[in-house]
Amino acid sequence: MVTDPAGTPGPARSRPDRRRRLGRGGRPSAVLVLVAVAVAVVFLAPLAYLVVRVVGEGSGLDAVVDRERSLRALGNSLRLAGAVSLTAATIGTGLAWLTTRTDVPLRRLWAVLAPLPLVVPSFVGAAALLAAVAPGGLIDELAPGLGVDRLPEVEGFGGAWFVLSLFTYPYVYLPVAARLASLSPSLEESARLLGRRPVQVFRTVVLPQTATAIWAGTLLVFLYVVSDFGAVAQLRYRTLTVEIYDSRLFNQPEALFLGLVLAVVALLVVALERRAQRHRAVVEVARTKRALIVPLGRWRWPATAMASVVAVSALLGPLAVLGYWSVRGFVAGNERARPDLGELVEPAVATGALGLGAAALTIAVVLPVAYLTARHRSRLGGVVNAAVVGGFALPGLIVALAAVYWTLQGPTWTARFYQTVPMLLAAYAIHFGAQGLRAAQVAVGAVPRRLDDAARTLGAGRWRRLRTVELPLMVPGLLAGAGLVMLSTMKELPATLLLRPTTFDTLAVHVWSARENARWADTGTAALVLVGVSGVLTWLLVLRHAERLD
Repeated sequence: MVTDPAGTPGPARSRPDRRRRLGRGGRPSAVLVLVAVAVAVVFLAPLAYLVVRVVGEGSGLDAVVDRERSLRALGNSLRLAGAVSLTAATIGTGLAWLTTRTDVPLRRLWAVLAPLPLVVPSFVGAAALLAAVAPGGLIDELAPGLGVDRLPEVEGFGGAWFVLSLFTYPYVYLPVAARLASLSPSLEESARLLGRRPVQVFRTVVLPQTATAIWAGTLLVFLYVVSDFGAVAQLRYRTLTVEIYDSRLFNQPEALFLGLVLAVVALLVVALERRAQRHRAVVEVARTKRALIVPLGRWRWPATAMASVVAVSALLGPLAVLGYWSVRGFVAGNERARPDLGELVEPAVATGALGLGAAALTIAVVLPVAYLTARHRSRLGGVVNAAVVGGFALPGLIVALAAVYWTLQGPTWTARFYQTVPMLLAAYAIHFGAQGLRAAQVAVGAVPRRLDDAARTLGAGRWRRLRTVELPLMVPGLLAGAGLVMLSTMKELPATLLLRPTTFDTLAVHVWSARENARWADTGTAALVLVGVSGVLTWLLVLRHAERLD
């Protein structure tokens, strides 16, 4: 006989019951397993495409693959991804803590500005940097007045690290901010009553509770960087994606082989992260209406300066360059150089609709997987998790080619989806499913199991418990994941170019087309509209809801 928490004697709990109460979960239902396996099969389609095509090439790969160049490109990709991930984790975690748990001046302003760099396409950010430091650029013109004779070289590793760090730290900021907003202040208050200083409280209490969210965001940053093409190509840093793009027409077998290497790297990273997560303690806390605000004291203004530097570097700088292009077009005497705002209405509507549709579809698809992996630790969950996350490391071009291949090679009826909106949304969900999954896993893991036990004791069924107990607590995390998917969809380019209907344009496509044709005023105007539309939708979908829950 044992006693329950209230002291009432009762029968000893069975081993499976103890495992469930410790957060490891019992056996998942058959329906959950079937749904998760079906999702994994769909997400493995791009990898299966690469395997089928590479195996089809057979021994001929040895004659077309340059091993030395491939290894160098792999090393460059891993080096860049590691450096950017570390920087993004530091910036994202620091800003999330400042905006949710401190009295930093203009806290609400920083909370609105912090996620916005994610809406700027990496290729636009790289182009803005190059235009600013090039001879005759904005920084080049200001440099002599500041006593600077020679500007630093921005091409290569340094420039790629700088640009990608600025535009990927929101991948860490959003899930960490959502996690901090859902934490009870009781543990922090207890630690401070025991005499611990704020820094010690952050290191020993807050950081362990947010570790899962930090790892989730950092993994997304790593996978994003190894699959990025636009920024590294313009900044002349030879990564795997650049080699794939250069080989796609004249040496397709090598491009397919390098794509398979990218997939293997992604699966290895996911497996290592999953293994580390098993040894990480799970801290269950209930959300409260009141958040603990830490007074910064003399550090208020240094913290404000840090937030200002990030905002200026990631937002004001690129927007200033884009605005410069746009204004020059409107004031130019040449009518042909002047941007036509009317041409941007349909792409703006299409961009917003695709972003919202992809966000809703992705969260609905990955939520069962999040339940399987967060509530039921098993090998099957690890395989399904790897299948979903692996799709994020593949370039959008590979995902699009796989979608075309399987659509045209499948039954006759599947060909009807070629170059349609449903096919495009499915490709978005596969490519960006990892973003929604990681945030959903954090959201599911943050729901205390004791609430589910209490609702079950009161007679609530599975669906009622999900609707009335779990979903309200998961809303901040799910919306953070949906926001990530929406923003990534709105700026996605390769898959959109290949899979969109022929008469269907998005703002990202418009920006790329204008830049390819050297229409700089049109490029700047369309990019500013993209930032504006993304910012409005981010506030409506993520930030406003998060404020109401504070």
